[in-house]
Amino acid sequence: MTDLGPDVRLTSDAPDRPDRLPGPDPAGATSPPAPRARGTRRLPLPAMTPWLAAGLVLVGGIVLFGVVAPFLTGDPDTIRNLGLTGPSGDHWLGTTQTGQDVLAQLAIATRGSLEIGALVGVLATVLSAFFGIYGAYLGGAADETFSLLSNVFLVIPGLPLVIVISGFVPPESRGLWTIALVLALTSWAASARVLRAQTLSVRSRDYVSASRLSGERPWRVIGVEILPNLLPVLASQFVYAVIAAILGEAGLSFLGLGASNSSTLGTMLYFAQNGFALPRGAWWWFVPPGLMIALFGMGLSLINFSIDEVINPKLKNVRTARRRARRVQRALRKADQ
Repeated sequence: MTDLGPDVRLTSDAPDRPDRLPGPDPAGATSPPAPRARGTRRLPLPAMTPWLAAGLVLVGGIVLFGVVAPFLTGDPDTIRNLGLTGPSGDHWLGTTQTGQDVLAQLAIATRGSLEIGALVGVLATVLSAFFGIYGAYLGGAADETFSLLSNVFLVIPGLPLVIVISGFVPPESRGLWTIALVLALTSWAASARVLRAQTLSVRSRDYVSASRLSGERPWRVIGVEILPNLLPVLASQFVYAVIAAILGEAGLSFLGLGASNSSTLGTMLYFAQNGFALPRGAWWWFVPPGLMIALFGMGLSLINFSIDEVINPKLKNVRTARRRARRVQRALRKADQ
């Protein structure tokens, strides 16, 4: 210990004394939190709002129905010899003109549409991430080539291209994977452009430049330094790809170009049209699949709106300002009373 006077002393044994360990001072101030280790940046999560809760309930309920209901409703191809009948105690959603239970068909069709939506969502997200993130990280000729390819796919109209590609595929070869591949190949370009712009912004940040200068491999720089910053964008694009896939498959199936060896919500609408369900007034045949598509799309859209608040903080600030304004108005009303 070095004595500099009655009031000032320098001590060298402070780290060894328990009463000198860092902690809150007598005034109640706390020590600053320790910085997080590199690579453990906290990711923003969407706040639980009524819209997000409603979207999760809708999507979760439909997914649960598509997974569980096929085991409870029986074989949808079984003919009950009833013909076209309305909802009853034995058949909650009635039967088709050939006596098949509509509820059993709806359960299997929902599962098929969910499978196509999940496949297209994964494939389109992977393609957009590869051409958008990897191309922007490499830069140079690779980035220019990937960007040109994305622009070409953006210029070509999506729905006519899907119809042309599906028309060239033989009906016996048109399965779930074929339709999913066709839809994924025509829906990745717009997402790739967004990811490219975001990656170019993240690539110029200091911690990414430091990782590249330190000799880190490209896959590690992308996976550890760049990708965590793009997860909200990827999640939003995945949700959008699922919505577009289910709607696109329903349109193809309604035109007779869907999966020929599987049942989806689009094929239910196709057979209802061929069976003249609308002129016959058989609403129980075409309303349930159409309503299922609408509710699932609405649920995913509500989830996507919540993810957008993470991507664009201005949306969250607007919602917060509205809440504060409502609280101030309620307080003013109470004060006036």
